[in-house]
Amino acid sequence: MAEPVTVTDPADPRLHDYTDLTDVALRRRREPAEGLFIAEGEKVIRRALQAGYPMRSLLLSAKWAEPMRDVIDAATVPVYLVDPGTAERVTGYHVHRGALAAMARTPLPRPEDLLRDARRVAVLESVNDHTNVGAIFRSAAALGMDAVLLSPDCADPLYRRSVKVSMGAVFAVPYARLDTWPGGLGAVREAGFRLLALTPAPEAVDLAEVVADRPERAALLLGAEGSGLSRRALGAADTWTRIPMAHGVDSLNVGAAAAVAFYALAAAPGAKPGR
Repeated sequence: MAEPVTVTDPADPRLHDYTDLTDVALRRRREPAEGLFIAEGEKVIRRALQAGYPMRSLLLSAKWAEPMRDVIDAATVPVYLVDPGTAERVTGYHVHRGALAAMARTPLPRPEDLLRDARRVAVLESVNDHTNVGAIFRSAAALGMDAVLLSPDCADPLYRRSVKVSMGAVFAVPYARLDTWPGGLGAVREAGFRLLALTPAPEAVDLAEVVADRPERAALLLGAEGSGLSRRALGAADTWTRIPMAHGVDSLNVGAAAAVAFYALAAAPGAKPGR
């Protein structure tokens, strides 16, 4: 059991993992390099622990000590208690949820290992907005997608904003990075997946028609907000598919489009339940 320690100095080196959380560029470099990520809020912290991520330390405002008592009692790492002002000076923002945990990253699986038993996967190309990444993972978990594959330049699913928006769903859906793009899609096709590129292009096939074909294994390609899938990704796809729009709307936010497409794949006749 860890004995909570009260810390009053925001410059205390023991709080190093939690410094400058609002500096996106710094944290995007630093966290993978140092093998850590930040879980924010009681639910997210608990889900990270349940998923098997080791905790490095816990940072709590005093009022959260009791609700997190079981986590504290089970912890073998430092637990720091700080007042809200100190927490804000350390992190750079007001920590509304009052609980942060520095978690250790674990090695990512190989794409081929994820594909072996999967039936429905999402493949993200250059999705660099952490909010969108979190939203996609939350929908993937809720709607039974088996895995997510990321292009080399995709945003980090374990970045604090992604984790928070997903409500910890990034811990529920296994994911991996493809080493090359779009060359890595070849391995997806070789594993028996039909590559479905989601695009608003008028020549694309209605999503309802695609799922009616009951693809045994489907990999849904999703592009970045605004630019969508690149020409290279579209060229590598087996089928272009679109969600029909009304009232002059040309497309949906990528997070919303992903949810619609995930549901369509899950509800397709003969679709096997996701994990």
